[in-house]
Amino acid sequence: MLIHLSELFSCQGKEKTYTQSLEMEHFHGPLGDYEIAEKEPAVLQITHLKERKLKVRGEVRLTLMIPCGRCLEPVGVPFHLTIEEELDMNQSHEDRVEALDEQPYISGYDLDVDQLVSGELMANLPMKVLCKEDCKGICPQCGRNLNLGECGCEKDPADPRMAAIQDIFKQFKEV
Repeated sequence: MLIHLSELFSCQGKEKTYTQSLEMEHFHGPLGDYEIAEKEPAVLQITHLKERKLKVRGEVRLTLMIPCGRCLEPVGVPFHLTIEEELDMNQSHEDRVEALDEQPYISGYDLDVDQLVSGELMANLPMKVLCKEDCKGICPQCGRNLNLGECGCEKDPADPRMAAIQDIFKQFKEV
């Protein structure tokens, strides 16, 4: 959803609050696409500070379905994003790239809310998501979800050179 920003330039200190629905159904993350299970409209307060400089403040609540890091089952991860950005509309796209302040959510005088939220999600993604703390993962041989039950595959180390290391681990468990 686009917000046209030029209407805020009429006077310094002008402020307007926008409530925008998110159009995106999926978030394109670094490790794949995640479905957006729940989302609330983004509430953004945009203030004209001075000389075509804007301050954007707001918040967004949504839930992403991210695969568990061990068993790959989808897990609903809630996000409460707080947005706080300053925009200098005097800078050209090239100036922003040169200053390493790329803002893909700005195009001319339009602010793309979906792109803004995507950037905030990218910065707030968790390192690892687990369906539960004691998730058993999947069997490396047959791929069965071990949370649903044992699979019956042989549990010996695939590489006989690892057997010595396994013995060391067993000694520490017995202590």
